[in-house]
Amino acid sequence: MDHEQASAATKHFSVRSAFSFLLVGGLATALQYLLTAIMALGFGVPPVRASAIAFSISAVANYLLNARFTFKSEKSHRETLPRFAITALAGLLVNTIALAFLLSIGLNVVISQILSTACVLLWNYGVNSVWTFRNKKARDLAP
Repeated sequence: MDHEQASAATKHFSVRSAFSFLLVGGLATALQYLLTAIMALGFGVPPVRASAIAFSISAVANYLLNARFTFKSEKSHRETLPRFAITALAGLLVNTIALAFLLSIGLNVVISQILSTACVLLWNYGVNSVWTFRNKKARDLAP
């Protein structure tokens, strides 16, 4: 792979995209935590269920902001939204399994959610960078 191919293939792995992804993810996470707290503390919804519901809602905001600002996607929503949804559903599974596991070993719900979120963050950035929003030129140049 020559320099041009490597540059195109790693376009979405940049300091700018990582910073933007963290910012957008932070906003989505804040929304998730707020909704989780409201449901769990305000309405008595079990924490894992409340987190799963809140995660799903925040995923919509996450998609729109990442498509527009983080990855500056020129692809149609018809192409990227299903990929993002698959990635988010897998992220939901990662979040739910991690949270349930961490709670089962006796960790505090807040600590458990923070650790679960870290797992999902790594998953989502990697998959969205190389699959969901990857530009066609980079994909076409990959060996």
